[in-house]
Amino acid sequence: MRLGVIGTGSITKQFIEAAQTTGHYQLAAVYSRSKKKATAFATEFSAGHRPAVGFSDLPDFLASEVEVVYIASPNSVHFAQAKAALLAGKNIIVEKPAFSTPHEMSEIIHLAATRGLFYFEAARHIHEPGFEKLQSSMPTANKIVGADFTYAKYSSRYDAVLAGEEPNIFSPKFSGGALMDLGVYLVYAAVSLFGSPEESFYRYQKVATGVDGRGTALLRYDHFDVTLHCGKINDATTSNEIYTTAGTIFTPTITGIEEVSHFERTSQTTTTNKITLADNPMVYEANRFAEMMNNPDDFQLGQQYEELVELSRQVNFVLTRLRHNSGLIFAADMPKD
Repeated sequence: MRLGVIGTGSITKQFIEAAQTTGHYQLAAVYSRSKKKATAFATEFSAGHRPAVGFSDLPDFLASEVEVVYIASPNSVHFAQAKAALLAGKNIIVEKPAFSTPHEMSEIIHLAATRGLFYFEAARHIHEPGFEKLQSSMPTANKIVGADFTYAKYSSRYDAVLAGEEPNIFSPKFSGGALMDLGVYLVYAAVSLFGSPEESFYRYQKVATGVDGRGTALLRYDHFDVTLHCGKINDATTSNEIYTTAGTIFTPTITGIEEVSHFERTSQTTTTNKITLADNPMVYEANRFAEMMNNPDDFQLGQQYEELVELSRQVNFVLTRLRHNSGLIFAADMPKD
C-alpha cells in the first residue's frame, strides 16, 4: 500500500520503519508545513524504492496517490487532518490519542464507515505479544480484586515549560498533558482488560501552561477499582499489578511488555513468562492494520476491526470524562463559532 505520513518527528520515523519491515507499505508522500523538511524526510526513507514526494500543501498531499495516511501531528490537529484525508478517499491511522473529544471521534468513525474506509488509532501496545499474553492471563471478572497501572516519564519538553515556554505537548491549545500523552496507554490497557468503568475520576498536578503534569485516575467497576498513575514531570519505576483472589499478576511496564509474572498466594511462588519483542514494537500494529485493509471482505477480520473502533471510542470517552470531572478543559472542548 502507498503510505503517506503527516508529521516528521521521531514517532513517524519509527512507524515508517515498522511499516516497511512488514512488507505491506511503501512510503509515497510526506506532509510538513516546511517543504524543505518534508522533502528531506521523504528522501531519507526512499532508498531502494520509488522516491517519496514531500509536500507543504495538505490538499496537494491528499490528492497524491497515497492509499493510507498516518497522522502524527499535534493532538488537537488530528481531527481536521483525519477528516480531510477521509474526504479525499484515504484510509487513516491516527497516532494516539486520536481525537480530543467524543464529538470528533464519532464524526470520524461515521465518516469512515459511510465512505467504506478504515480508521485506526495507533495504540501500539495493545497489539504487542506481551500485552496479548497479559490478556490471556486474565481470570474471570469475579476473581479480580483490583489493579494499579503506572506510566510516568520525564519529558525533555518540560524544561521548556520551566523556562516559560508552552510546547505543544504541554499546551491546552494542542490537547496536551500527561493524561493524553501517557495516561492514554493506561486507559487503553484498563478498558482492554476490564471493559469501560462505571465511574471515573482524575486528580492532577497542574503545570504553568494549565495542563496536567502528573495525575492519578480512579476507574470504578462493579466490584473493584483500577488506579492509574501517569506523569510527564517525573519518572516512575513501579510495576503494573492486577490483584486477583488467587494472587497477583504483574509486569514491569504497560508498553513493550517483555515478561508477565504470576504470584500465587497459596504456594507463595512466582512464575515468570518471558516474551520476545521485535526490535521495533510498532511492527505489530502496522502488520495488523495492513491485514485488515488488505482483506476488507474477511468476516473475522471485519469483526476485529469493529472491536478496535469501539475500543477507540470507549477510550476517548473515558479520557474525556476524566478530564471534565477534574476541570481539565482544552481549546477543542470550546463551542465552535
